[in-house]
Formats: sequence, structure tokens, C-alpha cells
Amino acid sequence: MKFISYCTKTIEYSFYALFFLVPLVFSGDTSELFELNKMWLTFGLTTVIGAAWATKMIVQKRVVIQRTPIDILLLLFLVSQIISSIFSLDQQVSWWGYYSRFNGGLLSTICYIILYYTYVSNLQIKHVWRTMLISLFSGLAVSIWGLPSHFGADPTCLMFRGTFDTSCWTDAFKPTIRAFSTLGQPAWLAAYMAFLIPVSMAYVLKNKTKKATSISFLLLSVLLYLLLIFSDTRAGFIAFWIANVIFWTAIYLKKLYPPQYFFRILIIVNILFALCSFVFGSPLGSLNRFTLPQLSQASAPAQAKPSTPTPAAPAGSTGIDDINITDSGNIRLLVWNGAVKAWENNPIFGTGVESFAFAYYKYKSPAHNLTSEWDYLYNKAHNEYLNYLATTGIFGLGTYLGFIALFFFLTGKWFIATSMKKHQEAYAEAARSTPTTLLVIGIMAGYVSILISNFFGFSVVIINLYIFLAPAFVLILLGLIHEDRRLIFPSGAAAASTDAIGPYQWTFILIFIGAALWMIVSLIWYRQADIAYALGNNLDKVGQYQQAYPQLVQAVQMEPNEPVYQDELSINLAALAAGLYSQKDTAHGAQAAKNAIALSNDVITHHPNNVVYWKDRVRLFYTLSASDQADEAMLLQNAVQAINTAKTLAPTDAKIAYNQGVLYGQAGGLQQAIQILSDTTKLKPDYLDAYFALGLFYHQAAIDQKGKIIKPDMQQKAIDTYEYILAHLDPANAQAKKSLEDWRTGQ
Repeated sequence: MKFISYCTKTIEYSFYALFFLVPLVFSGDTSELFELNKMWLTFGLTTVIGAAWATKMIVQKRVVIQRTPIDILLLLFLVSQIISSIFSLDQQVSWWGYYSRFNGGLLSTICYIILYYTYVSNLQIKHVWRTMLISLFSGLAVSIWGLPSHFGADPTCLMFRGTFDTSCWTDAFKPTIRAFSTLGQPAWLAAYMAFLIPVSMAYVLKNKTKKATSISFLLLSVLLYLLLIFSDTRAGFIAFWIANVIFWTAIYLKKLYPPQYFFRILIIVNILFALCSFVFGSPLGSLNRFTLPQLSQASAPAQAKPSTPTPAAPAGSTGIDDINITDSGNIRLLVWNGAVKAWENNPIFGTGVESFAFAYYKYKSPAHNLTSEWDYLYNKAHNEYLNYLATTGIFGLGTYLGFIALFFFLTGKWFIATSMKKHQEAYAEAARSTPTTLLVIGIMAGYVSILISNFFGFSVVIINLYIFLAPAFVLILLGLIHEDRRLIFPSGAAAASTDAIGPYQWTFILIFIGAALWMIVSLIWYRQADIAYALGNNLDKVGQYQQAYPQLVQAVQMEPNEPVYQDELSINLAALAAGLYSQKDTAHGAQAAKNAIALSNDVITHHPNNVVYWKDRVRLFYTLSASDQADEAMLLQNAVQAINTAKTLAPTDAKIAYNQGVLYGQAGGLQQAIQILSDTTKLKPDYLDAYFALGLFYHQAAIDQKGKIIKPDMQQKAIDTYEYILAHLDPANAQAKKSLEDWRTGQ
């Protein structure tokens, strides 16, 4: 039955490709270098795997789906995601996921569950071993790629710019300080390394009699640990060490090796880890004090202080602004508080899958305005469980934790039962063998590390693959996947005994293959649209609007239903319209403005709850009002209407409040502007721009059309406001000093 064998091989090697390539793939052409490309690859390989499985069942003339012990909770989790998506604040975002990554959307969850059932229905123990070995090879490649970047030689920059350094990264990405390799973010690299290290250690012990192989995996474990250190991520570091304790404790309790050998290998492995931490430092400040870099710095002789000039800030420092950087833990607590508030207002099904980016705006604590990340967009709760709670409610979080808890219960039951001889007959021989036990313990320890890392962060593509596929690996290894529990339709039908394929079968095979090809082509098409959008967006950012225009038009034409592209094109057209008006080309300027407004109308009509689009709409009308003198008042009113809607969606956002006050002031509503800006300074007491605008509007309210002061109390408030700026916010502010001088002299 060669045809069926080909289908199985396609499934098998597609899984190998998935676990090898996903951690590695990235591209500099797309709008997001890492996660977007990893998710597109996952979509594509899931399509291939699903088509091969469907074809195999058609040839066998029966539908076969392997039932597993966690089916009910896993499928209830899928139901929770579907219901949450139906009632979402933005159904498109819930289906695809947040644009910059897609991972976490309903489509990605469907893919992970399809992969789970395909794996348990088609592959066996030997395939699990190969999958994990290939995962380690991928981890090795990720480590080799990321290691040089810590020392200032990044292969990514060599690929992008032809320079073997780190100059291709902005200050937001500093691989010499926090490595991220091909994962895209230090915390994601740390979570990936923390999962793989226990698995690698299992291979060290498995190859006890093969010294060279065992040493090779030991060196791999050390290399993975080095990358964990270089990621400088506390959550991943703590997660690994908890997993490490679990790994060695479980092996000790199982009595897999004589005590002498066990303690020797335990000491060797962990001394190597400790040496790495001592030589290269630790992400934990309390431990870092006892590492070589800190001890060397402390013992270095004091240097004589030069008189002049004052030495520059050290490389990597942002100077005095570093003092004002809020601790990430404090910021995370504020985001978590917003997530809980979002859930309290949407307790059952949440705000919608992957809708946190705009749900959080509505429930953000005013205290967030006092942090260094006060104007950041948070599209995740930075806690996987609170993120599920906020976006999918108690139903989503409950079923998610439910299938994980059941998975741990089954594994724990196996661990206890196989430690008691009278219960051993209940399990397959493979589950009792030392190599299998080692791999199960390694996977489970790694799984625990993921759950801990996700408490302080969130899953990315490769981590979600392990969250949904690791249970499949372990259940297969434990012998808990039984063929007599398969779901077969027609009921009781036997598999076809030959490769003879009838015309009806060929028809369905061609339909499935055609559908798979169409989906893959659609993914490639979508990716090409994103490449055009990325180029256009980057050109817009540097003011090259004319060069950006054809790229954005191409993106919209290729994917006309993608609001991200429409929104960016509307902003681009507004800028072009302003340029045409300035050149006295009124006809073309008016047409560009009309097209910009039409695009914006379409975006907010279909996505009325996305505050980002409303903010961009404000920007659009403000840009047009500054250039179209004939309709300036009307355009300003449209901008005011848009900012009012944005304020409704984000009532505690200081930047929106500031822009609302400025727009009211420019539209002639001075008293409203003063009140709004006064409230804004309460939302963010250190908001220099808000104080500056407030003082200006106080002054405008104090004078008549000829500049004569008619309201001395308002003029005094203007003076007081600018004096406050100089006393508390910016003592060197030249504009405030100049205004105060003019006001005091009556100019």
C-alpha cells in the first residue's frame, strides 16, 4: 500500500520540518521579522499535513481519528475560542490573530489542534523520538546563530547588511546585552531554551553506554544554557531551574540508575551550569553579585576622576533617561490589573480572542501613565493565563487549564503507578523502559518551564506547538493511545487492502489537494501583500509618501479586506493630499483627500472598537485640516469627533486626552480644551506637552483679538503653569522662558 505509505511519510517529514524550521525561519522583508513568518510557515505545513491525512483516509475508504484521554477538555477549549471569536470586539482580529504575529488567533488554535490529532492518529513512539531529536538539532542551530551576537558579531546583520556586527539593530534590540537569536525576543528565546535543556539532558542519560554521544548531548545542554543566560530573562531562568529540580528529582524517585552514577552525572551537569553562570553572569540580580563579571568590577582599582570634560555615558546607556525607566515588574502588575478589569466586565467569554490590544485601553489604570511605557501599545497581557481570562473569559481559561491539568494528572498517575510493581501491568512495556521514562520526564520538566515562563509572558509559535503537541508526545510514549479507541466512520469499516483507487476517491483526493494548494497560494499571496505593506509603511515613517503610495496600493489590491493595509494607505493619501494642496494642485489634492476619508470610513465601519484606527483617523483629519483652508473647520470637527470616540474607547489614555484638548482648542472650544487638558495633567502629572498646551490656552483665553489682557485670572494661570514647567518638569525649557518673559512684559 505505497500510496498510504507516501501519505504517512508526508505527514511524518512535515512534522519534522515544522519543529526544525519554525524556530529558525525569519525574514527582513516582512512587516514583522520573526513571528509572522513562523506562523505563516505553520499555516502552510499544517495545510500539507491535513491534506496528506485527508488523502490517506480517502484511500483507506474510512475516516479515522484517534481518541485520547484529553479530548473533551481540548475540544471544549476550541469551542470556547469559537464562541469568544463570535462575540469578539473585532472578529477579524479574533480569526487571524493580532496582525504583527497571528499566533493566538482562532485560526492558529485550529491548526494546533489539527496537528495534535494528526500526530496521535498517524505517528508512533519512534516518531516522537525523532521529533524531539530534530527539535534539539533546531535548538543547536538557534544557539549557534545567536551565540556570536552576544560578543558583537550577529549573523543576522551579516545576512541583512553584509556587516558581521550588531549595527543592523536599533537601541530597542541589543543582542550584546540580551540575545534573541532567531526567536525575535529574549524572553521567547529563554522559554525555548528552558524547554529544550531538560530534553537534552534526557538524551545525555539515555546514551549512558555511548560516551561520545552522551558527551555531545552534554555539550549541547551547556550551549543551550549559555543562550539562556545571554537572553538575560529572569522568568526563563527561574523556569529552567525549577524544571531542572523536577527533572533530577523525578529520575531519583524512579531509581533509573545506581546512586553512584546518578549523583556523579547530576553533579557534573549542574556544576557545568553553575560555572557558566559564574563566568558569564546571571539574569537574577541577587545571584549576579557573586558572578565573575560583578566580582571583577567590584575588585577593579578606582580610577582617578578627570576634571574636564565629563566622560560620556557608557555604550548601551541612554544617559539620564535610564534613571526614569520603570521596573518591568511594576508595569506588568498594572497590565495584569487591566486584564482582570477587562475580564470582570466580560466574565464568561471575554472581549474576544486576541483582542487585548484594544480591550486593555478601556480598562487601563491611570497609574500606567506614570510609567516609562505610558504610551506603549500592549497587545498581550504579558501573562498567558490572564490574557486568556481577559480575551476568552472563564470558559476559555478554564478549559485551557483543564486540558493541561488532565495531562499532568495522567502523567502523574503513570509516574506513581509505574513506581509500584503491582500496577505495572496496566501500562505498555515501552512506558516502563528507562529511555522512554527519561524522555517523558525531560518533556514534562520542559513543559513545566513553559507554564512558568508563560506566567510572566506569553506563548509564541514554537512554544504553542509544544503546549499542544507535547501532550501527544507523552501520551504516545506512555502507551495511552489505544487503537481500539479510534473514532471510525463508517463505524467498523476496515481499511482498504489495496492501493486501487476508484474515480470517486480520485475526485475527493483532487479536491483536497486543490484546496490545499489554493490555501498555500493564498498564504504566499498574503505574505507578498505584507512585503509591499512593510516597504510602504517604512517609507511613510521617513516621509517618503510618494514612494510609499504604490507599495501600499499594491498591498490593498492584493488583500482588500486587511484593515491594517487600508488604514496605512489612508494616512499616506492624507499626507499626499497635504502635499498637493501646498503645491496649489487643488483638484488632485481633493481627490486624494476623498480617497483617504473613504478608506478610513470603511476601516472604522468594520472595526469600530479598534482604538488604533480611531487615533489614525484623528491624524488623517488633522493633516487634511492643516492644508485645506476651505474645509478646515469641517475637517477639524471630524477630527474632534474621532478623538471623542477614541477617548470613549480609551478613557484613561493620557496621549488621547492631550490630543483631544489640543483639537478642541484649535477648533475654537477654549474652555473645553482647558478643562480637558487640566484633567490630562491629573492623569499624567509629569506630562510636559499637556502643561505647555494648557498654559497656551490659558493665555489665549485671557486676551482679546488685539492681544489685550481682558481676563487677568486666566493670564495668571498661564504664568503659573509655565512656572510649574520650569520648576518641576523642564528647567531649561527655552520656549516656556520666552513666553513668560513676553507675558510679564505685556507683549
